[in-house]
Amino acid sequence: MSESRPTYGGQAVLEGVMIRGQHYVSVAVRAPSEEILVKSTPIGDLFTGKLRTLPLIRGFVALIETLYIGMSALSYSAGVAAEQDDQELNRWSMLAMISFSVLIAIVLFFLLPLFASKPFEGITESSLIPNFAEGAIRLLVFLAYVIGIGFMTDIRRVYMYHGAEHMTVHAMENGDPLDIESIRKYPTAHPRCGTAFLLTVMIVAIFVFSLVPREPLWWLILSRIILIPVIASLSYEVIRFNGRHSGNLFVQWLTAPSLWLQGLTTKQPKDDQIQVAVSAMNAAIASDQDNDPDYSS
Repeated sequence: MSESRPTYGGQAVLEGVMIRGQHYVSVAVRAPSEEILVKSTPIGDLFTGKLRTLPLIRGFVALIETLYIGMSALSYSAGVAAEQDDQELNRWSMLAMISFSVLIAIVLFFLLPLFASKPFEGITESSLIPNFAEGAIRLLVFLAYVIGIGFMTDIRRVYMYHGAEHMTVHAMENGDPLDIESIRKYPTAHPRCGTAFLLTVMIVAIFVFSLVPREPLWWLILSRIILIPVIASLSYEVIRFNGRHSGNLFVQWLTAPSLWLQGLTTKQPKDDQIQVAVSAMNAAIASDQDNDPDYSS
C-alpha cells in the first residue's frame, strides 16, 4: 500500500454506498429503476480545516462530521428509494433527526447500562466492579442491537453494501483496478470501520468512567453524557494508531475483536452492489481530482 495514497472511507446507506474523499462526499444509490444515481457534495471547511489535524479535538470533529454527513447520505438514499431523489431533509430537520438519534443512543448505550449496573455497587469499596459490569452490559446491549436489527431484510441488504464499501476501499488502498474481479479478493472487514470505532468506544468508556465517582447519582448520570466527546476523541486516536500500525502483531491482536464483530455488520455483496460502491468511489476520486491540482491517487 502506498503511504502517500489518500485515505478514503465511507458507510453503507439504503441501497447504496457513501464514500468520503479528501474534499468531497459521494453517494451512489441503486434506484428502483436499476439506474445508479450518484451525488457529490463538497465537505465543509469545518471538517477539512485545521481542527481536523489537532489531536483529540479532531476526534470530536470527526464524530460530528460522521453524524451530519452520514444522516445526509441516508436522507438522500431514502429519497431515491422512494423515487423522490429531490426530497432531502432541510438543515433544521437534519438537526432534529441527529439530536433524536443521539438521544436514543445515550439512553440505550449509556444510561441503560448505568442503571443496570447499580446492583453491583457495594460488593466492594472499589468502583471497579460496577464500572466493569456497566461496560459489560453496554457491550451486550450493543451486540444484541446489532444482531437484532440484522434480522430485518432492509438492514441485511445494508450489511451487504457495507461489505461492498469495505472491499472497494481495500482495492483502492492497494492500488488495484476498481472492477468486480479485483475487488472480490478482499475481505468485507476493514480496520477503520465504524463498527471498530464503536467497539473501541465501549472499551475506552470502561477506563474513562472508572475514574468517575459513582456518587452522587446526578453527577454519575451527567458524567455519562458530558464525557462522550472525550471518549469519542480518545477512541478516534486509538483507531488512527491502529490504522497506521496495522502490520504490527500486537495491533493485529488488539483489532481482532473488531474484525470479528464486523462479521455481524458486513455480508458478502452481490456484483451489482459492488458496482454501486465502485460508482461512489470513482465519483469521490473524480471530484477530488477536479478540485485539487495537487491530488495524487
